[in-house]
Amino acid sequence: MPWPFLYLPGETLSAAELAAARLDGDVVEVGEAFIPADAVETAELRAASLRPLLSLGLAVTHLSAAWVHGAVADPPARHTVQRCSARRLHHVIDIRLHYRDRRVPPGDLSLIGGVPVTTPARTLGDLVRSALSGGAEPPAAAVAMMALDPALCERATAALVAAGPVSFKRPALEWLRRHAAQEEVTR
Repeated sequence: MPWPFLYLPGETLSAAELAAARLDGDVVEVGEAFIPADAVETAELRAASLRPLLSLGLAVTHLSAAWVHGAVADPPARHTVQRCSARRLHHVIDIRLHYRDRRVPPGDLSLIGGVPVTTPARTLGDLVRSALSGGAEPPAAAVAMMALDPALCERATAALVAAGPVSFKRPALEWLRRHAAQEEVTR
């Protein structure tokens, strides 16, 4: 489906024409695409800009999903994707993607710009678990996600409690509960 404000290289304009338009200041980069310089960058446009990288059965997750939801200003250098189809993928994944094979349940996905993206609650839980697995504090993107929606921390906690066995669930729940309590105090 063509988007009126999203230019993917090779669809309506070539990559060279889009690069020239960028130099002229007519368009700006958004993910793997371009939008008019005066257009508003929305979650739908950010998600749709990733279509050239994604094949069927892949969902945008982690920091890439935080970017799509608007918590992060710049897209990550490598987008994180995860399988959302029932069957495992048996083809080469693009080098610009960090692929995770564990299936994302359909209830943890929303369709944004025609692209499956993890819900904000799932994204927050993933960011916290991923950071704690490496022994680090959750990234600024997690805090920024909570700033977008004050109730997100509680929804992420509930989603993580309802999830099956996942790695670093307990420390992530402790971190989310601690931050939810801090939110209550500041209100």
